[in-house]
Order: sequence, then C-alpha cells, then structure tokens
Amino acid sequence: MPSVFDNPQEEKEYLEQVKRELDAATTKQDVAEVWKRHYLKVGHRKLGRLLLGRDMESVMSGGRARRRAGGE
Repeated sequence: MPSVFDNPQEEKEYLEQVKRELDAATTKQDVAEVWKRHYLKVGHRKLGRLLLGRDMESVMSGGRARRRAGGE
C-alpha cells in the first residue's frame, strides 16, 4: 500500500490521533465509526494493531519489530 503521508513523523502523529480515538471509544459502534473514518488512509492491519494495543514502533513497522524481537 503506497504511503499517503509525506514523512514518517506525519504518519506517527496521525496514528497517535487514531489511537486516542480508539481508546476513547466505549461501544462497538464507536470503534466501527473510528475504523470507517481511517481504514482507507492507514489500512486494516495498522488499525488492527492499534486496536490490540501494540506499541507505535510495531504499528509503524508493520509488525516487523515484534518478529525481530522474538515475538509472534
């Protein structure tokens, strides 16, 4: 998926905002609304990692950081 962000810092800031929105979601409907607003821009994998509470490095690296560290 080609990046829609000009640089990694811009992407990180956007993902941090999405994480705050997901953290504030209190119902299934709230989560679905956040998902619908952002999945076309950041993709379902990154949103899923945010939803699961993964650290930002793992989210931005596509999970490679966890695999290198001996995780999953």
